[in-house]
Amino acid sequence: MASRRGASKQARMPSERDVARRAQRIVVKIGSGVLANGGALQPRVLGAISRQVGALLDEGREVVLVSSGAIAVGSRVLGWEHPGRSIPEKQAAAAVGQIGLAEMWRKRMARYDRAVGQVLVTRAGLEDRERFLNARHTLLTLLELGAVPVVNENDTVATEEIRFGDNDNLSATVVNLVGADLLVILTDVEGLYESPPEPGQPLPPRIDVVERITPKIRRAAGGSESAFGRGGMITKLEAARSAAHGGAATVICNGRRKDILSRVAAGESVGTLFRAGNRLASRKHWLAFTARPRGRLALDAGAVRAVRERGRSLLPAGVVRVDGQFGIGDPISCLGPDGAEFARGLTAYSATEIEQIKGQQARRITSVLGYSNGDEVVHRDDLVLLEGPVGTGSTGTESTRTKSVAGSDPAES
Repeated sequence: MASRRGASKQARMPSERDVARRAQRIVVKIGSGVLANGGALQPRVLGAISRQVGALLDEGREVVLVSSGAIAVGSRVLGWEHPGRSIPEKQAAAAVGQIGLAEMWRKRMARYDRAVGQVLVTRAGLEDRERFLNARHTLLTLLELGAVPVVNENDTVATEEIRFGDNDNLSATVVNLVGADLLVILTDVEGLYESPPEPGQPLPPRIDVVERITPKIRRAAGGSESAFGRGGMITKLEAARSAAHGGAATVICNGRRKDILSRVAAGESVGTLFRAGNRLASRKHWLAFTARPRGRLALDAGAVRAVRERGRSLLPAGVVRVDGQFGIGDPISCLGPDGAEFARGLTAYSATEIEQIKGQQARRITSVLGYSNGDEVVHRDDLVLLEGPVGTGSTGTESTRTKSVAGSDPAES
């Protein structure tokens, strides 16, 4: 009897997967490797995912789909056995395929009395803060209306330099856009393995839960790009890292498994769960993970300590070099004496103005420029700290993150 009571008590203990079971707003990224086979979309897969999305909506949850597949569908329609050999060909394939992709989602979600809203974005567009907020308002309104937003990168105008990477990083940006609790990345493997799989060898053990993305975790993801189209497991780790700073957990799992989305949402131990971190204010998240710096400021050691350790604003006295051409309000990178980026911010002065006032005391700004936009080159409310360059697996530490987000920062400011 005692053993039964003990087993019952153990069954009721909170699980690492409870975060997925409790998630109310979920972003689901579906890769081309899940939706398509040889360029042809798989109706059975679309139907299964749509059924599971419909069930989640019936539970009162909200779902945003980030769907790949437009280029694959368009290439098939155009009679190609390749996804386009050049950027213009890929763009043409996307233009043809996006119509069919959206129609397939519309038809399948209509079976569950749900409308679908197509939202096409580019990284360049979302780097603009006003457009970012406009996209947020559209997505949130669709969710309020009970519709299912289907988001995709607008490959008809995107180029290789601004491509998100198989929609992985786009899905993490959507997490920030809508304030999601959970990101589910449906791909063609079971999750993250303890070491890179080798052809002809048994699969390594699957990692169940990742507390944080360390160099060891990144090494485990190496060499897996061939299984994921153009994104690769590395981009999925970057998406999980970005989502974590948006306050969302991430599950990477095999989208071809039966009822996989329902099982993830029910808290089953499938795929690999990446735990959520402390939620950055939306504007800080946008600055760290979406906006591209327009220039760089090299700082002396004293300025680095003041910004990183004491949570201070960046003053002109600490600037030793200005790189690039940028204007007031543009995002810029802050570099330490070692040349490594440790922070990003929105500048209060243009590159030309900072060139004139660098190394000067704040009280000298007016006499040098003839006017002043304030003592700070970058105010601490417009700074976000990084442990290393964004895009290389870095994350902010708990202590420096706390300082960097101190003070009021409204979600849409």
